[in-house]
Amino acid sequence: MLLRLPTSVSEAQECLAEGAVPIGGATLVWATWQRDGFPELALSLRGLPEANVVGRETLGAAAVLNQVAAGPVPEVLRRAAGSVGTGAVRRTATVGGNLVGSTLRCLLPPALVLDARCTVLEPHGRYETDLAEVLAKRPLLLSLHWREPLVSGYRKLSGDAGGQPPLVVAGAVHGAGDGARRLRVAVRDGHEVLSESVPCGTGAGQALDALRHTDVGALPAAARDVVRQEVTTLLSRLADH
Repeated sequence: MLLRLPTSVSEAQECLAEGAVPIGGATLVWATWQRDGFPELALSLRGLPEANVVGRETLGAAAVLNQVAAGPVPEVLRRAAGSVGTGAVRRTATVGGNLVGSTLRCLLPPALVLDARCTVLEPHGRYETDLAEVLAKRPLLLSLHWREPLVSGYRKLSGDAGGQPPLVVAGAVHGAGDGARRLRVAVRDGHEVLSESVPCGTGAGQALDALRHTDVGALPAAARDVVRQEVTTLLSRLADH
């Protein structure tokens, strides 16, 4: 296998045009390649500056999870990244690999509540799209970007090894130009992830009542209870913000 390490977007486009397969941090693909055979040409973005940025409102797809956990990104992303796997995994697993290549997609709930947009790369160029298209079409992700929330939070329950993925609840409150505030909540229940957005101008009571009339309200009772706790905690923090 030949591994290409482009240092510019144009070089990365050329690699894609030649049929290079993205490798990410290789934590997810290596075992599969050992079993099924290695591609002739692979592509890593670790040398591409645009794919390695870790900032308050942007995150490169080649950034590894321990960088995210220690970076200036919103709390919801830091805590999610810090909860993935072991220290050894977090030193090699990348943002793009977790979002696009993983079945667990631990960073998806945080990305949803941040209302993140995606910059992706194809052989003919790069463009901006939403998370839904990235998950459905699996293009080469370059970066995520979002508007910094007022507050955010994340909770991941403990799980049994080899069992169902643990419940995850992520939340963020965003301000609008007219002074209104909206709460975005994302829940991973098993392998399914759902997200909702509701007004929260008058506090937790209004937000929780609005959530009862969404798909969040149809979650199992135990999951709804965790959502209630997290929303209450998040909005109490907002009051002190």
